[in-house]
Amino acid sequence: MQKVNWRAVVLTTTTALVVVVTAALGTWQLGRADQKNTLQSLIDSRANEQPWGNADVLTTTAPDDGLHRRVTLQGVWQSDATVLLDNRPMGGQVGFWVISPLRLSGSERVVLVNRGWVARDFMDRTRIPPFETPVKAVEVQGRLTPPVSALYELAPAPPGPMRQNVVLADYARETGLDFLPITVVQTDPSAGGLSREWPVITAKVHTHYGYAAQWFSLSALCAGLYLWFQWIAPRRKRNPHGKQAR
Repeated sequence: MQKVNWRAVVLTTTTALVVVVTAALGTWQLGRADQKNTLQSLIDSRANEQPWGNADVLTTTAPDDGLHRRVTLQGVWQSDATVLLDNRPMGGQVGFWVISPLRLSGSERVVLVNRGWVARDFMDRTRIPPFETPVKAVEVQGRLTPPVSALYELAPAPPGPMRQNVVLADYARETGLDFLPITVVQTDPSAGGLSREWPVITAKVHTHYGYAAQWFSLSALCAGLYLWFQWIAPRRKRNPHGKQAR
């Protein structure tokens, strides 16, 4: 009975596993790129569509309704419920996002709006930076975005205007306001002490293509090394001059 070469079995199995896994990861990255291409097409198309007004957003029932669409809303700021989200940089500086509810004109419904950014006062971390909040009805230009991103925090923030995160359901219970399930980022020109130099929305498709190329290259490298050291190199060693045995 021929003795089993377990070293060769283990090496072959391991190589096959690595090749399959890395190829699958490359394929997954290509799938993600296709998803991001679809998302980018949606962002581009909605950027060119007519903005939604009060009547349109009042019909929304889910956070993704009209996502990335431009809006022009009329309403009144609920300044007493304004919060400042800490550790939100802009332009390389540390500061706050100013989050305010906007009660839509002709309705009791409220929209959560990221109004802009203000710098932190490093001399007095408890001091609220100055910014203007009109008391009369305003027109807000912006775009519908996903819910405000949450940062890690060790413990829930104490009551007060400065905090790390805002969760819409908890914020609604805290304020007693009737929020729509959407979030708006205000895009009017910077004013009233607030900066609105928001990054350009992009799906970053090329990142996934780069990762896919790396995974496929690793898969090909593993397969090539296996073929060389297990098949080509041993045969060349046994027949160094390429002569045929007679």
